[in-house]
Amino acid sequence: MTSVWNEKIFSDGWRAGSGDPIAVVAPGSGTRLGAVGAATPDDLDRAVASATAAQREWAAAPYAARAGVMLKAAQLLEQDPERLAGVLVPEAGSGQGKAAFEVGLVTSELQEAAAVASHPYGEMLRSVKKRTSIARRVPLGVVGVISPFNFPAILSMRSVAPALALGNAVILKPDPRTSVSGGLALAQLLEEAGLPEGVLHVLPGGGELGGALVAHPGVPCISFTGSTAAGRKIGEAAAPLLKRVHLELGGNNAQLVLPDADVRAAATVGAWGSFLHQGQICMTTGRHLVPRALADEYAAALAEKAAGIPVGDPAEGAPLGPIIDEHQLDRVAGVVDRAIESGATLAAGGGHDGLYYRPTVLTDVATDNPAWTEEIFGPVAPIHVYDDVDEAIDIINASEYGLSVSILTSNPYAAYELCDRIESGAVHINDATVDDEAVVPFGGVKASGVGGRFGGPQASIDTFTETQWITMQSRIQQYPF
Repeated sequence: MTSVWNEKIFSDGWRAGSGDPIAVVAPGSGTRLGAVGAATPDDLDRAVASATAAQREWAAAPYAARAGVMLKAAQLLEQDPERLAGVLVPEAGSGQGKAAFEVGLVTSELQEAAAVASHPYGEMLRSVKKRTSIARRVPLGVVGVISPFNFPAILSMRSVAPALALGNAVILKPDPRTSVSGGLALAQLLEEAGLPEGVLHVLPGGGELGGALVAHPGVPCISFTGSTAAGRKIGEAAAPLLKRVHLELGGNNAQLVLPDADVRAAATVGAWGSFLHQGQICMTTGRHLVPRALADEYAAALAEKAAGIPVGDPAEGAPLGPIIDEHQLDRVAGVVDRAIESGATLAAGGGHDGLYYRPTVLTDVATDNPAWTEEIFGPVAPIHVYDDVDEAIDIINASEYGLSVSILTSNPYAAYELCDRIESGAVHINDATVDDEAVVPFGGVKASGVGGRFGGPQASIDTFTETQWITMQSRIQQYPF
């Protein structure tokens, strides 16, 4: 796996970082794949200075030049998807199908970013004076991006690509567990596509570096994707500095099975929503709400699905791979143990072999059970039985999170009418909670996010530019003194 990034950071080219190299380890096998360079706050200072200088020229370039880099990167990835998928599988523990899907998302994000570069960026305003009045969007300058381990490539690129396309420079700090697939592999791709030196810096590192990035006076915007707990700390640190902060945070997403739903079809959606990528997705289905009349049939169907999914090394073709590390494994196992102690019944799974945790189904889950109230970030499907739809909606909205909700029914229009009552950034009728597209303004409400949206031209422009008001008149204005 050794490549140009081995023991390197990406900052004005490939060079050694000032910190001790970070080992790249495959969670599935424990194999050491290599090492990446580690950046320090001193490296960050140099990167910010470089990015600030490079950003001016990058922003002044014709939009077609910025769009061209994005399109070239997309083309390179389409021609050789294995350059990214081949890293996602071992480093992030991604199943091969999930890795291929993620590569497709990254490609789409690059293509959409190219379109954003040519999108109208201002408007003519009316004025009480005889003058031209314009509101235009201008780049923020240097955007700091902090990305997580679970979908590392797309959750980095969906900030990096539109920020670059709109004329910003970017400093990316990927999760240290996925520094290659979440950062250095993307830098290599964009470098080959012609991105000028200094416009993008990828600095692997841990919490100290992330804190320095948030606090740096030369970085006016932070785009963070990760846990709600970490997001709160970033918000607290950035608030006194009056920084623009975009927080895309956790979720405890509900799947509402309505009484008229096809049970076996609903179980298929539920299995995908809860078990894809070992449940390590912010949009993972963490709560299954099922009407009493369908509860036994649904639980049996979902347990059958769980029991039939192969779990193993994704490099050998298993669709479900490992939990990212021992710490997260302990958390998943601990929540399941506490759930059973609190009265839940284990219908499937519940065990693990090393980091490989079996898809797990829990029934008899009360609304105060830890498996119901907490974001587990593992392949666990808790089921709660409801008696009427009003009760179910109240249960959905009782969560502090509001990212994604799934409604499964034979009457989609009736489900659409329920959306007014559901507190969620996304509602998918007859589809899973796990769903995202580059053209969609994606984000959550409540504890699931604040400060902007990913995707779509208007959301990208709102998130990664600032408004500047300009007026112009033919003669110098005359005043009485």
